Amino acid sequence: MQKEVTVGPVTIGAGPFVLIAGPCVIESRDLTLETALSIANIAKRLSVPFIFKSSYDKANRTSISGYRGPGMDKGLAILDEVKKKVEVPVLTDVHSVEEARIAGEVVDVLQVPALLSRQTDILTACGLTGRAVNIKKGQFIAPRDIVHAIRKVESTGNTNIIVTERGTSFGYNTLVNDFRAIPIMRDFGYPVVFDATHSVQQPSAMADHSGGEAHFIVPLARAAVAVGVDGIFMEVHPDPKKALCDGDNSLPLSDLEKTLVVLKRIEEALWTA
Repeated sequence: MQKEVTVGPVTIGAGPFVLIAGPCVIESRDLTLETALSIANIAKRLSVPFIFKSSYDKANRTSISGYRGPGMDKGLAILDEVKKKVEVPVLTDVHSVEEARIAGEVVDVLQVPALLSRQTDILTACGLTGRAVNIKKGQFIAPRDIVHAIRKVESTGNTNIIVTERGTSFGYNTLVNDFRAIPIMRDFGYPVVFDATHSVQQPSAMADHSGGEAHFIVPLARAAVAVGVDGIFMEVHPDPKKALCDGDNSLPLSDLEKTLVVLKRIEEALWTA
C-alpha cells in the first residue's frame, strides 16, 4: 500500500504531483526569498502543492573553487525566513550527522544527497530527527537497491520517507534515466519523486564544473509524470546563465508556469484514462 508523507500543508503520495523547486544553492537572501515567492505564487495559481528547495552548502563541488553557499548558520536563517514569510515547507541537503541534527530544527525535509545515499550514519541521523527524509538515489545504485537506504531510515522508527530518482551513471560525464525505476521504487511503499534537472546534469563535464543539457528537463519531466510519479524536483533559477551552481541544468523561472501546465494536463489524462 502506498504511504502518504505529510510535510506541513503538503501531502506527497495522496494525489496531484508535488513540486519541489528552487535555486540549487542559496546565493543571497534577496534572490532566495524572491524566487521562493515567485514559485509559490505560480504553484498557488495552478493548485500545485509546493516545497521550496535550496542548499546552504554544496559539499560535492567538482572544483575546490566552486561556490558552495553561505554556510549552515546563515543558510538555515534564510530558509527559516522563507518558511515563515512565504509560508511554504522547506527542504535542504545535509552532509553529516551533526548537520542533520541542527538542520532538523529548522527545515521540514532533510535531503540525503545522492553521493551519500549509502552512508548509514547520515541516513539514521536524519531519521532520528523525526523530519521527513528525502533520499536521493545514488547514480551508482540500482532502483531495487534503494530499499537498503529506506530500511536504514525505518530503523529509527521514522517512516516519513521520500525517494528521488535522479539518473544513473552511463560511462563518463553522462547520466541516463530508466523509467522502470519509478514503479520499482514505489513498490517499497513510499512516494517517489523525479529530479528532472539533476537527471540532465553532465557531472564534471566542463573541466572544473558540471555541465548540463537543460533542453531535456521538460521532456523528462513529462515522461516521469506519464509513468506516474508523486513529485517533480527541479532546480529553478531566475537567470540560469548567472547561477553560481548548476546553472547548466536549471530551469529558467520564466519557463516554470508553462511547464507545470503541461505536466498537470498529462497527470489529468492519467486520471481520466
